[in-house]
Amino acid sequence: MLKRAITGQWRHSAGGSLLAAGHQVGEALVPVVIGVVIDKAVSTGDSGALLRWVGVLAVVFAVLSFSYRFSFRAAERASEQAAHGLRIELTERVLHPRGGAEHGRLPGELVNIASGDAKRVGAVHIALTAGVAALAGLVAGGFALLWVSVPLGLVVLLGIPPLLLLAHLLGRPLERRSGTEQERAAHASGVAADLISGLRVLKGLGAEATAVSRYRRTSRDSLAATLRAARAQAWHDGGMLALTGVFIAVVALVGGRLAASGDITVGQLVAAVGLAQFLLTPLSILAWANGELAQGRASAARIAAVLATPPAVADGAGALPAQVRGEVRLRNVSHGALNDLSLDVAPGEMLGIVAEPTAATALLRVLGRAADPDEGVITLDGLPFSELDPAAIRTAVLVAEHDADLFEGTLLDNVGAAAAPDGIVPAMSAASADEVADSLPEGSGTALTERGRSLSGGQRQRVALARALAAVPPVLVLHDPTTAVDAVTEARIAAGIREARAGRTTIIVATSPALLAAADRVVYVADGTVVTEGTHADLVHGDDAYRATVLA
Repeated sequence: MLKRAITGQWRHSAGGSLLAAGHQVGEALVPVVIGVVIDKAVSTGDSGALLRWVGVLAVVFAVLSFSYRFSFRAAERASEQAAHGLRIELTERVLHPRGGAEHGRLPGELVNIASGDAKRVGAVHIALTAGVAALAGLVAGGFALLWVSVPLGLVVLLGIPPLLLLAHLLGRPLERRSGTEQERAAHASGVAADLISGLRVLKGLGAEATAVSRYRRTSRDSLAATLRAARAQAWHDGGMLALTGVFIAVVALVGGRLAASGDITVGQLVAAVGLAQFLLTPLSILAWANGELAQGRASAARIAAVLATPPAVADGAGALPAQVRGEVRLRNVSHGALNDLSLDVAPGEMLGIVAEPTAATALLRVLGRAADPDEGVITLDGLPFSELDPAAIRTAVLVAEHDADLFEGTLLDNVGAAAAPDGIVPAMSAASADEVADSLPEGSGTALTERGRSLSGGQRQRVALARALAAVPPVLVLHDPTTAVDAVTEARIAAGIREARAGRTTIIVATSPALLAAADRVVYVADGTVVTEGTHADLVHGDDAYRATVLA
């Protein structure tokens, strides 16, 4: 993953590295030119030579200034483009019709990976540019010192490889702990996002203390991981500083002894001291770049884990017929709480299904192809789900969850997000969403806040139901669409759904007597399988378990 992120922007990264290397070489030349000025002009009193060499120094400064400015512009561009590419790739993987990326990960965690980890991997381009520049500076400084004195040059050139090896070893603990830090931080972000989105429900249940306790534990784990990563960072930076300090001290000591013995001139001594001080900069840059690379490797591993997550459902190349009749059949389906479930839904039928919450959830997942059954077959107009493209199935079978979120925008934008031509007005009327619009300051043009938080729970349900009805899919699966509305409104919505969906297949998974009474047929599922079926009225009078479930 890290290699792919680097090679994908190699032109910008290589150009930036080349310019940055030119900047560091220019920085290394500055003390050398100053030394020459001292020996050729100052000590001899030659004003012409002084002007010439000052001109050379000015050119060196102009070149290194230009190189610095444009090198990191190219590196920053490579960094941002690489991070953007990773965010796009992660988003495509998360939203892929076959799913699976969300398995075992909270939504907030995925957001953290797509933002924080992608940014860290992109920042590797800046670290590489800086690292290449630092190496160029070290080599240039080493050869400059060879020109001043062979012993000094050998000290630098022979000392760089073991210094780089030690830097790599110092970065290993930082890489490990950085990965743990990002993982815990992402989990904490996910928990926080879930708590915020469910705050109203938590308050209603009086579960705020439990939720706060859960987040406190998660936050403390994240803090502990962050502190461990900070300690590793401190050891890394401190160790690199100590190594570079010792290295510079050795160079200065050797140069001082050579000057004292008369083996080098005053100008060469000035150049040597200046080069020794200069070397501190590329060595510090190498230490920083090594830490960034260690964290980038950890983030790249987390991104790779998401992208490598197996799909939740099998792929299919089959195409749907031009006209979908809406016949749905389940044969011996087992998945989660479903156990050898078989049922038929005729084209145009409005079927009510009463099931335990876990069985209802499992049924919705397999009907929406969020998961494939462990056993059994589901068909649409005789075509097995497993042989069809998941995206194509979802254009024909729309599963509307009871907790579907609204989008930020106007009420009309939400209802018309995937509306069929002339489908908005009938859908709003059927779902009683027109009443919601009438109660708002600007009607259906009223802007809603994030997730529709400016509406009440019942209002959000009606707008979400209107959105599902407006799409006019051949098969519509509704899950508890009226749990937050009053009984009178619920009866009106039940009649509206029946009228709006006349001639189209509709499956309502609910325990609402009003909705079930509007259905052509009701299936009662217990222990994951069908135990009885009939009209709502017949089941209420003839089945004690059913009556207890829907009238409780």
